[in-house]
Amino acid sequence: MSARALGFGVIAKAYERFRPGYPDELFEVVAAYAGRPVRTALEIGAGTGKATRLFAGRGVAVTATEPDEAMLAELRRAVPAGVRAVRAAFEDVQPGDTYDLVYAAAALHWTRPQGRWPRVAALLEPDGVFASFAGPFQPADPAVEEAVRAARAPFLASDDVPPPDGTAPDAQLRWPGTELQQSRYFTDVQQHVIGRRTTMSAADYVGHLSTVSAYLQLPEPARQQAYEAIGRALPATVEIVADLTVHLARRRPEG
Repeated sequence: MSARALGFGVIAKAYERFRPGYPDELFEVVAAYAGRPVRTALEIGAGTGKATRLFAGRGVAVTATEPDEAMLAELRRAVPAGVRAVRAAFEDVQPGDTYDLVYAAAALHWTRPQGRWPRVAALLEPDGVFASFAGPFQPADPAVEEAVRAARAPFLASDDVPPPDGTAPDAQLRWPGTELQQSRYFTDVQQHVIGRRTTMSAADYVGHLSTVSAYLQLPEPARQQAYEAIGRALPATVEIVADLTVHLARRRPEG
């Protein structure tokens, strides 16, 4: 796991404050795809438990894995008592228990590519379901988005995490659907988009940026200068597009 992936602990409280939760529609999409009750789940890179709360709140027995102790401490404070919280990177999860569902909420890109899919498959019941969901968090107004880009440019060319397999951002099938479709361990790959819109203050939008890994890699003076420059470029209230792209796949019984 990269240093960029392990840098969130210092902003665990901000992550809990500024990152949005997940809508009920997400659970409904996953449950409809599963086509049977989802009773157990393993979560990859649970962070402060934003997605954990959605699935645990629907009666799923969630084992939430997260490598950073500070993030895990926030998760333990926030999620229902029945959630099993384990400090571990995905690669450290030992095979043994299997689950109806394995899922990752804006975290799969931090896992190691080598052996990713056989490891996921080994954690699933035969015909179990894998789900990954993530998406952009950006101003809805193109003029505001351009103002943010221009303010950020002296410090960062981009704050995105590029698809690990190089899939174009506007491709019809996006990553990780592209990898799942090629994997011999999975079948019935599907992609869904759940629309999300929200409105927040300029200060809260900058607070959200303070939880984005690209900014966390900047030296402290440059990081603060970037936040200040972006803050000056923003209107008082920012409309946000935060659509979720959901990828679903089913473990092949022989996988």
